[in-house]
Amino acid sequence: MIDKTDELIDTIYGDTEINQSKNIPSKISRKSSKAKYQIFDEVEFTRGREVLGDLIVHGMIASGGTDIDWLIEHKGSFIILEFKGFHNDKINIAQGQMIAYEQLHKKLNQTTKCYLYVVGCDDIDFSNPDSSIWIFEMEQWKNNIIPKTTSDIYDEKSNRQNKFIVYREYMDEISIERLRDLIDSHWKEFE
Repeated sequence: MIDKTDELIDTIYGDTEINQSKNIPSKISRKSSKAKYQIFDEVEFTRGREVLGDLIVHGMIASGGTDIDWLIEHKGSFIILEFKGFHNDKINIAQGQMIAYEQLHKKLNQTTKCYLYVVGCDDIDFSNPDSSIWIFEMEQWKNNIIPKTTSDIYDEKSNRQNKFIVYREYMDEISIERLRDLIDSHWKEFE
């Protein structure tokens, strides 16, 4: 039997996983509100991305492109998020991509305000506001707070390193809820 305290917790935090056999919470995990924007036609979304994938083909001199994972614009100012998965407690960022982000950040901050975050994550549940991610902002990168390491990756064919490696230990661990608060604080700043 679940007591009134458990019911109150369920009301405040939404769905929880309760060990019913012992009536002891085994794991309480909050659920975020419903996503503000959703993909309504997943087939069309996937088809659109596949069409772009056919732009660069074998035999071309150009290689594939990169994308911006999330760009938020408000009143001419920007928040840019780049998501990277961790492998052995490090993320890999293509040097060309990072150079493009550095230049984009620099240019946007000349005329407006721009925050650019690189977000490292494991297999994450974004619907759980308590899930951890690791971030750094472009100013940290430009001020050498984040080491610009390339020594772990070496391309034998071209005889050069073409990726930056960022170790988890240099990034700030925050929750999904904290990231949402950060985004909202920038949005308010842009007002």
